[in-house]
Amino acid sequence: MIEYNNLINDIINTNMSGIVSFKLFLFIILILIASLMIDIIFGELPTRIHPVVIVGSLISFFKNIFIKIRSRISGLLVIIGVCCVSSVILFIIYLISSYNIILLFIIFSILLSSSYSINMLLQTAVDVENALNESIDKARQLVSYLVSRNTDELTESFIVSAAVESLTENITDSYVAPVFYYFIIGLITLYYPVNHYLFALILIPMFYRIFNTLDAMLGYQTDELINIGFFPAKIDDILNFIPSRIAGIFVVISAYLLGLDGKNAYKIMRRDARKCPSPNSGYTMATTAGALNIQLVKKGTYILGDDNKKITSDDISKAVKLSKLTIILFTITVILLFTLLYVIL
Repeated sequence: MIEYNNLINDIINTNMSGIVSFKLFLFIILILIASLMIDIIFGELPTRIHPVVIVGSLISFFKNIFIKIRSRISGLLVIIGVCCVSSVILFIIYLISSYNIILLFIIFSILLSSSYSINMLLQTAVDVENALNESIDKARQLVSYLVSRNTDELTESFIVSAAVESLTENITDSYVAPVFYYFIIGLITLYYPVNHYLFALILIPMFYRIFNTLDAMLGYQTDELINIGFFPAKIDDILNFIPSRIAGIFVVISAYLLGLDGKNAYKIMRRDARKCPSPNSGYTMATTAGALNIQLVKKGTYILGDDNKKITSDDISKAVKLSKLTIILFTITVILLFTLLYVIL
């Protein structure tokens, strides 16, 4: 096993003045790059071994136990149970893989790639656009997997709206947020290394994914889930507060670079971002609506943007390009910022 003293030679080389090893800095950067390659080339891990699927099973297990408690404390108990079991599993994986630094790098890259989902996020939107060109019923079925609303009678414009909403809302929790927290903990490990600190490097982004999954499974205002889902929903809101606003700004920048309406994107973000029930999801959805000069509508819930032009399936392609550039710019920026902080600090 790689203990702290051995890590001084293998990855980290910190002296009493706090000078940080370039090897650890490079290790953190390369894990992100490798994880991106894994996600883009191979997509999602097989269902049987996908961490999110395993987390979902744990959530269901603890939900069935604690939902009998008719108070909000039930949600906290689910959180504690899922986090404790997940931490043990991850630590065992870390201990096994830490016997070899190459194996550790591979395992960490795979785990980090499972904390976000660029490939599936973009491809799902493309699939909806392709389905619209074949059959509106097929498109309705595909969209039903993405949104909670009834899609049986959605017109083409509402299908496009739902696809663009799902795509852009998930820019935050499907990529920006887990990478944001990965680099936050990366900075901490650079300057405050302790024994097994590398474990935290993968634990934190995985914890973000755990809370995001908890919210997705329990965070609904139904009679069954209103109590048990309270704390998962609130924690997810807190964790996404900063990343969602960062993502919104990058959507604006991307809109300018793509020749879309960047000025309107910023205007609509400021005006409409808070119209959504979630305090965070509107920052990328409203900004995209402004950039494309379209209106995104969820009946009875929100209207984002102005009805400046008819929404069509082509807007899905534009939203995909906008999302891709947003992800690329964010990735380049955090790597450069991380590098700058390493150099100057």
